[in-house]
Amino acid sequence: MPRTRRKRRREVTRVPRSDAMLPEYDRGTVPEGLVTRRALREMGLSPGDNKGPVAILRCRLCATRPNWSCRHPTRGFLLRVDLARPKRIPTLAQELALDRAMAARSTCSKCSRRYYYCLPLHTVGSCDPCAQGYEPTPGTYVHTTTTPVTHRLAA
Repeated sequence: MPRTRRKRRREVTRVPRSDAMLPEYDRGTVPEGLVTRRALREMGLSPGDNKGPVAILRCRLCATRPNWSCRHPTRGFLLRVDLARPKRIPTLAQELALDRAMAARSTCSKCSRRYYYCLPLHTVGSCDPCAQGYEPTPGTYVHTTTTPVTHRLAA
């Protein structure tokens, strides 16, 4: 009978909040001008000239422990809004190139149908209906009349 392995106790290294490298803020106490990457994205901005986080948004668990710095993976890093830049908008040529790449991933090589999702072309080699021999549901692929779809540009 095999012996069970003993679990070693992991040493928790706590850093006092005063010795932390970056200032830390609890939710709701963040000063104006500091936001997370997700908030920047919702504002239509990219990090731009931000070289890295300037502060840490503490997780909800660490809000109950005011003396210790937050080191949980759920913490957020705060960036400055004044250094952020507007998101770049792709050109029509870039969108066309992306659409062609997605068309290659979502078009079956046997039946030439373009699906609304990516096909397992590396593992199976075709769409599921061709591989298993049944007729696909009409709502799962792009309906074409005579020619295959050349583009589905967003702009």
